[in-house]
Amino acid sequence: MSVKSVTHLNFRGDARAALTFYQSVFGGEAAIVTYQDAGAVQDPADAGQVMWGQVAAGNGFHVMAYDVPVRLPYDKGRNAFFVSLRGDAAQEITGWWEKLADGATIVQPLGPAPWAPLYGMLTDRFGVTWVVDVLS
Repeated sequence: MSVKSVTHLNFRGDARAALTFYQSVFGGEAAIVTYQDAGAVQDPADAGQVMWGQVAAGNGFHVMAYDVPVRLPYDKGRNAFFVSLRGDAAQEITGWWEKLADGATIVQPLGPAPWAPLYGMLTDRFGVTWVVDVLS
């Protein structure tokens, strides 16, 4: 089982520009999926915004980012990042999820998602938001 944690930056309309900037600084490859690309548009204002993006470089730099949908609150200084925890074994990820969930606020229950066999989001008792998923 391998696991990887990555800083996941949150923006309101600036994710594409930020990813482009970080790629210019660190190199690597950028990947960007909009809400429209994923068929996940709930508000037309979000259609061209980044639902998921990342820059990953051979030197080890890796950051993920997205544009917070307009229906959700966003405070640039308050909820500017998540910790993304990804693994390839559902049992181990589920075990970590259950431990992180102790005293947490569940934002999205752990369950199947269109892009992953398991995905969930919670804010732990210390105020850190974790995005947890299994990639298989």
